[in-house]
Amino acid sequence: MTTAKQPLDDKCPRCGEPFHCGAAEPRCDCFDINLSAALRQSLAVQYSSCLCIACLKALQTANSGHAK
Repeated sequence: MTTAKQPLDDKCPRCGEPFHCGAAEPRCDCFDINLSAALRQSLAVQYSSCLCIACLKALQTANSGHAK
């Protein structure tokens, strides 16, 4: 079965790049991103919408040494 690509209908509030948010779908790549509770809370305060996968992965990498 071939999955159709979703339109890039969202814009990342962090980097400004277009992306498709799949958070409301059964499966999204963001489900595999592990961010600390403190970072998640900070992002929720700073941004009102989802970030793109590239930004989430960058944040995960940058903060991996700081997570407990």
